[in-house]
Amino acid sequence: MLKFIKHNLESIEGVEIYPIISLVLFFLVFSTMIIFVFKLPKRRIDNLSNLPFDNDTNTKEKSDE
Repeated sequence: MLKFIKHNLESIEGVEIYPIISLVLFFLVFSTMIIFVFKLPKRRIDNLSNLPFDNDTNTKEKSDE
């Protein structure tokens, strides 16, 4: 199976650039996300972490009324 794919890829001119582009895109996306997460304020993280609990209590309070 791999033999057929490898043969087809060898016939494409300039195919060696695609793995490099994929690696660069992968690195850029994940490094950007890491920077974004570390720059988030602590208050925002706490707010986001409490969202599931807030939603549940709001639903129960509305059903009690």
